Amino acid sequence: MVVAVKRVEIEAKMEVNQAKIEQLNGQIASEEARAEEIKQYEKYTQTKGFVEEIAHDKLGLVYEGEIIFRKDK
Repeated sequence: MVVAVKRVEIEAKMEVNQAKIEQLNGQIASEEARAEEIKQYEKYTQTKGFVEEIAHDKLGLVYEGEIIFRKDK
């Protein structure tokens, strides 16, 4: 009788632990995907396109001879 009770308790703990393992595996996969995105962004920040984008959008710089059209507010 005692063995049967202990077995039920152990099986319940195993189910809880399995659910935790599945949750943690999901978190690992999510973090691995995030790490890959960061790696790709790091590569992008080393490109001429990124530098041009920042220079244009954030600093308002333009190429020599470039014409800017702005809409009146």
